[in-house]
Amino acid sequence: MTSASVAARQSVRMSVAAPTMCAKRFMSADVLPTPGSNATADPKIAAIVDQIEGLTLLQTSELVAQLKTRLNIQDIAMPMAMPTGGAAPAAAAEEEKPAEKTEFNVKIDKVDATAKAKVIREVKNLCGLNLVEAKKFVESVPKVLKESVTKEEAEKLKAALEALGATVILE
Repeated sequence: MTSASVAARQSVRMSVAAPTMCAKRFMSADVLPTPGSNATADPKIAAIVDQIEGLTLLQTSELVAQLKTRLNIQDIAMPMAMPTGGAAPAAAAEEEKPAEKTEFNVKIDKVDATAKAKVIREVKNLCGLNLVEAKKFVESVPKVLKESVTKEEAEKLKAALEALGATVILE
């Protein structure tokens, strides 16, 4: 950074932060050092910093890659926020096995022609439909009978409908 840009930044600081209590402190003629700057910096390092400052983003990326290669610096993944206490082993166990499905859609895939009347009656009772609606429903299969039901209820429905002659799929 050039001394002119440092002075310009410091003058902006002085003009922005001038509460009446601290006016004497900010209005002094002393130049405030910028954070990270060292007045006694090695001229060789200052020259390198000035050269790096003039690089484009692609050149800087290439510089970092070459420094990592020459200095044998390993890439370090940023640490993620870890759950505290005993929750860490539970989280690892969840990642290993796929999550079990808790809600199912009961879909009637096919209905045997000889058992059609029984299935219509069962659909009528299960869904609270009238006879005409239940008949239209059964004739238009494959169709979802119930959505988002528990596993136990889905298994009961499947067993009942398959006993009557329908082919049922749990999705």
